[in-house]
Amino acid sequence: MIDPGNALITVTGHVQGVYYRAFTSRVAKSLGLRGYAKNLPRKNAVEVCVEGEKDKIEAFIEQLREGPPEAFVEKVETTWSTFTGQFNNFEVRS
Repeated sequence: MIDPGNALITVTGHVQGVYYRAFTSRVAKSLGLRGYAKNLPRKNAVEVCVEGEKDKIEAFIEQLREGPPEAFVEKVETTWSTFTGQFNNFEVRS
């Protein structure tokens, strides 16, 4: 893997109840990324943890800024860390 990375991303806005996690999963899998997406207790945020090639993660984040048609993304915050290899696939968590 060329230049692997890990990112913890918090997306806020109208992102719950609009298939945002399913959208996230579809995009991640299309880019060969691994990790998870889950709703946060506050009703306007989704947490995404993703790992893979850094350039693909950056492309993924750009897609997260748009989201599915029903979503309205206000903010995307990203914290980068070292690749861990802890995920086998990308999953949607409750």
